[in-house]
Amino acid sequence: MHRRSFVAMASSALVLLAGRAYGTLPTEMTIYKDPTCGCCQAWAKAMAAAGYSVDVRDTGDLATIKARLSVPADMEGCHTAVVEEYYLEGHVPLEAVQRLLRERPSLRGLAVPGMPPGSLGMGDDPQASYDVYAIPSGTGAPYVFMEIRPRKG
Repeated sequence: MHRRSFVAMASSALVLLAGRAYGTLPTEMTIYKDPTCGCCQAWAKAMAAAGYSVDVRDTGDLATIKARLSVPADMEGCHTAVVEEYYLEGHVPLEAVQRLLRERPSLRGLAVPGMPPGSLGMGDDPQASYDVYAIPSGTGAPYVFMEIRPRKG
């Protein structure tokens, strides 16, 4: 390898690493959803608007993806996303995703079971009330990671 090529390659790698360290590069997120689902598309648009690099993949076989990621059946939601080493199941709110990536707990992912009214992608309802569950790595029952409750005031 020529010295200039090596220097150029090393410089590119440093820029990429620095961008990741300082949060200037968007975090990549892959979203698996049913091709006809409008609420999933709204959730994906919200993630893109928040700065995530979103790759939406329409599929008619979400069950296989959920099984591959070991999403518990009682925690399944409308769509499944993968960001870094975590999965996001259903209408997980932006603030929960941000907290997950900031704290980096030992989890498989987060889940919002079903399709709670007022959750991200399901309309803006100040009276929305639902829980975001953490799915532990290994054994252990899901537990409440974040509570979403009506805004006061």
